[in-house]
Amino acid sequence: MATETDIVGADIKVDEALWRSSILPEGVLDGWLAQDGAEVVMGQSVAVVRIEDAQHDLVAPAVGRLQILTRPNAVIEPGTLIGRIVSA
Repeated sequence: MATETDIVGADIKVDEALWRSSILPEGVLDGWLAQDGAEVVMGQSVAVVRIEDAQHDLVAPAVGRLQILTRPNAVIEPGTLIGRIVSA
């Protein structure tokens, strides 16, 4: 049975549920809380997105090394792939 530390590698996507009460169809990646290549643990906040006036932390879905795919201030939509967690 896998434990939290056994789960390695996963996509970091902007959860579509963040738009549940939003009028606007897009948001902005405000920034990264960890650097590209940093080792992260499952549940660690790694990025901040802004939808309308609300900021939301995105957390690492797995253990591993952060691979940033989207630059800060980029426009994002529901389900946008912004990064990955790869094997450390």
